[in-house]
Amino acid sequence: MATLKEKFVTAMGPMKERVQKLNKEFGDVNVSTVNVGQIVGGARDIISMLWDVSLLDKFEGIRFRGFSIPELREKLPKAPGGTEPLPEGIFYLLLLGEIPTAADCAAITEEWQKRSVLPQYLLDTMNAVAKDTHPMTQFSLAILQLQRESEFARRYKEKMPKSQYWDATYEDVMNLIAKLPNIAAYIYRRSYKGGKHIAPDLKLDWGGNMAHMLGVTDDPSFKELMRLYLCIHSDHEGGNVSAHTTHLVGSALSDAYYSLSAGMNGLAGPLHGLANQEVLGWIQDLMKDLGGVPTKEQLEKYMWDTLNGGRVIPGYGHAVLRKTDPRYMAQREFALKHMPDYDLFKVVSMVFLHRVLRRVARPRRPGPARLGPRPRPADRAAEVRHHGMAGGLHQGASPGREVNIFRNADVQGRSSPKMSGPFFGSFPVPGKPSIRLCSGYRP
Repeated sequence: MATLKEKFVTAMGPMKERVQKLNKEFGDVNVSTVNVGQIVGGARDIISMLWDVSLLDKFEGIRFRGFSIPELREKLPKAPGGTEPLPEGIFYLLLLGEIPTAADCAAITEEWQKRSVLPQYLLDTMNAVAKDTHPMTQFSLAILQLQRESEFARRYKEKMPKSQYWDATYEDVMNLIAKLPNIAAYIYRRSYKGGKHIAPDLKLDWGGNMAHMLGVTDDPSFKELMRLYLCIHSDHEGGNVSAHTTHLVGSALSDAYYSLSAGMNGLAGPLHGLANQEVLGWIQDLMKDLGGVPTKEQLEKYMWDTLNGGRVIPGYGHAVLRKTDPRYMAQREFALKHMPDYDLFKVVSMVFLHRVLRRVARPRRPGPARLGPRPRPADRAAEVRHHGMAGGLHQGASPGREVNIFRNADVQGRSSPKMSGPFFGSFPVPGKPSIRLCSGYRP
């Protein structure tokens, strides 16, 4: 069976041809008009980048290579006895545009296991950082420390030809992705579990092994939650802060370690990944102030007090989506199946369904009324707390966020800063849109 890298080499030719044909035949076509308000508003709805691995529709939500989240939960391979998709499967799909087989996923698992060992110098660096340093800071530092192993940096110094940029980046990215669960688990155990670390289980897949190393619980549903979580957050077009930052840094031919570390710094902001932590804090404060699960009347007053005090209810609302985020709906379905009676989830559900949010959630532009809030971080927080995860929830515990870092290398072997970072190609899916021109937007 051909390796993943061999398959990618085969797919690269059509990728380059499609991009070259697009530029040759449609290079003079105008795709967007821009007004001052869009510029001042953070490039909202300005079509400015080429993106085809995922499509974010404001009314439908995210699609990966043309597939919706429910479709992926059905079609992607599962762990033995499991019901949720393997992260290895979404990785294969994003890279090659094809639904993988179970054997394809197993080969990726094996490849990542070979590359997953953390070097001693990295552990020494991580142990030298104060334990109360925010997990996202530790995560970014760890990724950056590994830069000394960059194949791209070494080979670039040795004058490698541009035609080989993709190969060096491939090696860097595979090495980095393989190590991310180990890094995240090491940070978690050091910060919240007294530094009592858990060795990896090489019989497990990438997401299942991360859940194992976190050591939160032996409940198999936690491994399933981690697999689902890593899959549905693997890509979200390229205009969000962390993805855009990753590709922008990569457009300078900075290697994958520099690029991803920078992207994680963007993800740490309260208008991006830190929303997970903030929404959990808001809900916990609510339950503390109101003595547990509130009545509808108590909840409504608390929500209005928050809004009338000039604050927002964190975790609700989205810069692009005009209906409930399908990532939330997938996690809500999981929670209803595995933890319907958990108090924190009950509160999340009450807030999600409450009329206050429906009253204040107005579309940013004329058009169909917004159908509901987007409480994705809220449900995510409830699920990990149900399984006993200490210290709240930090985006640093999720190495799946930037699986799409592969596009930091350009298939044409050159930097493309005008496209907000180099384009790394795609593979057409029959019957599905194969190239997406997308706009920038705030977090």
